[in-house]
Amino acid sequence: MWKLKVAEGDDPWLRTLNGHVGRQVWEFDPHLGTQEERSLVDEARRSFSDRRFQIKHSSDLLMRMQFARENPHVTNLPEIKVLDLEQVTEEVVTNALRRGLNFYSTIQAHDGHWPGDYGGPMFLLPGLVITLYVTGALNVVLSIEHQREMCRYLYNHQNEDGGWGLHIEGPSTMFGTVLSYVTLRLLGEGAYDAQGAMEKGRKWILDHGGANAITSWGKMWLSVLGAYEWSGNNPLPPEVWLCPYIVPVHPGRMWCHCRMVYLPMSYLYGKRFVSPITPTIISLRKELYVVPYHEVDWNQARNQCAKEDLYYPHPLVQDVLWTSLHKVVEPILVRWPGSKLREKALRTVMQHVHYEDENTRYLCIGPVNKVLNMLCCWIEDPNSEAFKLHIPRIFDYLWIAEDGMKMQGYNGSQLWDTAFAVQAIISTNLGKECGPTLRKAHEFIKNSQVLEDCPGDLNFWYRHISKGAWPFSTADHGWPISDCTAEGLKAALLSSKLPSETVGEPLDVEQLFDAVNVILSLQNADGGFATYELTRSYRWLELINPAETFGDIVIDYPYVECTSAAIQALTSFNKLYPEHRRHEIENCISKAAKFIEDTQAPDGSWYGSWGVCFTYGGWFGIKGLIASGKTYNNCPSIRKACDYLLSKELASGGWGESYLSCQNKAYSNLPGDKPHIVNTAWAMLALTDAGQAERDPNPLHRAAMILINSQMKSGDFPQEEIMGVFNKNCMISYSAYRNIFPIWALGEYRSRILDST
Repeated sequence: MWKLKVAEGDDPWLRTLNGHVGRQVWEFDPHLGTQEERSLVDEARRSFSDRRFQIKHSSDLLMRMQFARENPHVTNLPEIKVLDLEQVTEEVVTNALRRGLNFYSTIQAHDGHWPGDYGGPMFLLPGLVITLYVTGALNVVLSIEHQREMCRYLYNHQNEDGGWGLHIEGPSTMFGTVLSYVTLRLLGEGAYDAQGAMEKGRKWILDHGGANAITSWGKMWLSVLGAYEWSGNNPLPPEVWLCPYIVPVHPGRMWCHCRMVYLPMSYLYGKRFVSPITPTIISLRKELYVVPYHEVDWNQARNQCAKEDLYYPHPLVQDVLWTSLHKVVEPILVRWPGSKLREKALRTVMQHVHYEDENTRYLCIGPVNKVLNMLCCWIEDPNSEAFKLHIPRIFDYLWIAEDGMKMQGYNGSQLWDTAFAVQAIISTNLGKECGPTLRKAHEFIKNSQVLEDCPGDLNFWYRHISKGAWPFSTADHGWPISDCTAEGLKAALLSSKLPSETVGEPLDVEQLFDAVNVILSLQNADGGFATYELTRSYRWLELINPAETFGDIVIDYPYVECTSAAIQALTSFNKLYPEHRRHEIENCISKAAKFIEDTQAPDGSWYGSWGVCFTYGGWFGIKGLIASGKTYNNCPSIRKACDYLLSKELASGGWGESYLSCQNKAYSNLPGDKPHIVNTAWAMLALTDAGQAERDPNPLHRAAMILINSQMKSGDFPQEEIMGVFNKNCMISYSAYRNIFPIWALGEYRSRILDST
């Protein structure tokens, strides 16, 4: 059986700042578990597979089964369902909250965070498998059990038409289908294995034009593997890293995720690296194309992209740019003396690769650049210490559930979820009953703050200050993020108001000041807050976004979510420490509130860029304006936002928003107009903050009834449709949201509405 291990790391090649706090790694133990326990796991797997076309999201059952054994959940509280609004009483809500809190405390790890599935995208695992295959480490690094579960995951998320999507709930795309098919082949699956699944996948590829119509990221991975030619790629010249920073297209001015992915990609392109050709690769060359491999027109293939993948079509300026680089510049750079410049550029790129690796303890900012950096280190020196240091950090990205083993979109969402969980628990006014839970969570938050800036000249490395920030996941990861810092600060400040006997000693005041300093340093001239850094270049740079599948990736845009979180954190801080940088904080809040008002759509909505979608943006937009001192009565933006949310309430009560809202930028209900507990909770929190109870409390009562009736017998809440998003078009799982937000919404409802009446 599989076992989740938390805050452990005995591999000599692992590095850590804080004893691996937050680390979550699955290991296989053939001797673990009774026959009954193994049978329960097998049944969970069978059940998911049987319903995989109807329910595409795992319920994280393997983790829940493990914690049920380790932290037995005992409660005598009855399960109460309500049939009408009059039954939504304080007693019923309190009962639901106690049941929810009791259960949620049992799935907290001993280091204080809540582990969970942060999967969803289908293009992450293929990059890892291709990298390990190319480096000859596949069967050394991944056990047979790992490989079996990866195959299970891929088969479970194959669509009925034979293809695979960009993410687990998405329709089939060439990017998802080719990479998933290739991954299964590299993991040892035959071209005719798995009851026809492989043939269906291959048929989808050929029926839609063949692998030459894959997106640019897919072309790059296939070129590395030797199943596509580098001449069929648009140029990614590493020489751009030698340009002066003043040039608007300098990578240092781009969004950090964008530059950290294209950094190692430019190395691979500059090297034109190709894996040793094996019989499997030769076979793939025959399987993936509608014409013989040697007859593919690679020049034409450079700009081919299947219509199913084309979220961001290349504008004409891109086609002109890539053609000019391909036909004019590249021939110069691959021959002497231009090749000398190429060599210098490749050395510069590897400098930055190593800096990123070392300052994230070889986790890297995300899974894509993690495996790309690892591959670059191996190409530079197959026996390098850097490559060996990368290996054990692979497992930080792997997560297993009843649907199989996936690669997560980060090394987890540990800090983010824990900061929200603390706020949710405290909102219930039942914190005294959750003392041990809050104490562990508070300790985790204190242990996860980044305590130092990255070394060296931050300008040279294009890094922002990080001392005092909180990351999305763990301190070892270390990248500072505006809203994570804000939510971490809010949770720390709330905890400081509780007795130290309950939650432990508060965070040192100087560390609070450091967090405020980071937040203030991240405000842009327009008042908004981006994610990791200041917005460093111009919106028109999106014209050269080469990734056909994703939108808004080139620069770090300001977002309503980040801006609102900053306002909330600074307002909370200002109440406790009114003299610390008071004028700066007040000016920051004022400018940020204006940004939120200015970015509101005419219909009263805000587009949510990191959650689904307008309910998420609405929660942050309203909450930020309320925190800045505005009210429903004196702020037209809040009134419009409330009217917008109320207009989206379902006839049955509650809210249920589809991920299609994100990609189409227009509100879409879930199929069948069904409510979703997370959307319902977000809308409920927003309207509660805006004083909806004073005007018409019935929408809140109906929402509360939805949440109460959704609660399961165990006190857990069900996993419903996917609720996270990035870059407009790719969905990602926030598995803790199913517990955090119903508890938070019912907590605010109980303490602010039922108590007041």
